[in-house]
Amino acid sequence: MSEASVRPVAVVTGGSRGIGRAVAAELARTHQVVATYRTRLDSAERLREETGALIFPCDLASGADRAALVEFTRKKLGRIDLLVNNAGMGPAERRDILEAKEESFDALIAANLKGPYFLTQLVARWMLERGAGRIVFVTSVSAYAASVNRGEYCLSKAGLSMAAALYAARLAPHGIPVFEIRPGIVRTDMIAKVEKAYDERIAGGLLPQARMGEPEDVAKVVRAIVDGLLDYCAGQVLDVDGGFHLRTL
Repeated sequence: MSEASVRPVAVVTGGSRGIGRAVAAELARTHQVVATYRTRLDSAERLREETGALIFPCDLASGADRAALVEFTRKKLGRIDLLVNNAGMGPAERRDILEAKEESFDALIAANLKGPYFLTQLVARWMLERGAGRIVFVTSVSAYAASVNRGEYCLSKAGLSMAAALYAARLAPHGIPVFEIRPGIVRTDMIAKVEKAYDERIAGGLLPQARMGEPEDVAKVVRAIVDGLLDYCAGQVLDVDGGFHLRTL
């Protein structure tokens, strides 16, 4: 039997580490958070201990897992006020697109695009029943910046950017704003192997704001969204990238 949460409820996918962890920790100040994880139970349990978040194992590529997540939240908390589609993965190894493998392509499209697309479908239907909610898609500058050694990642993020636009157009008339947050180079374990190279490029002028992003930079933008400061900005793309998107001469 479901029991509606007294606090607003936020579901954060991939909430056990990196950007998702920072977002979950920020939201836990005001929300009951449900944070998903796929493999890192240890990190998820630390998040639960530190913030009081509920944790739930979920492979977003699995329709059964997506349905189980929504059902868990419905039964446990009775509502979803915010969905943050954050979970994503990079390729196991970076390969030139002339050498890329179909297996990697299939895995990234399933996890990074199909998963959040159809999870949002489930959550959006519920939000329409309740007549309220907000949805965030965390994409990447890789939605438009070509990296020829990880083409499948770029394609998954470009597709996710369009998914955000589609849901924004569909749900805005019903008072459910949808946003895309587009992080740039952010210090997480996803870039650990190339962090030094990025630091050198940033020092060489890659970013107008000459520092690497931190997960908390993204969490602050999510805070602005949940506080209602951007509710008349449905479909807005919010670049959290130190100015990487700027074109200068």
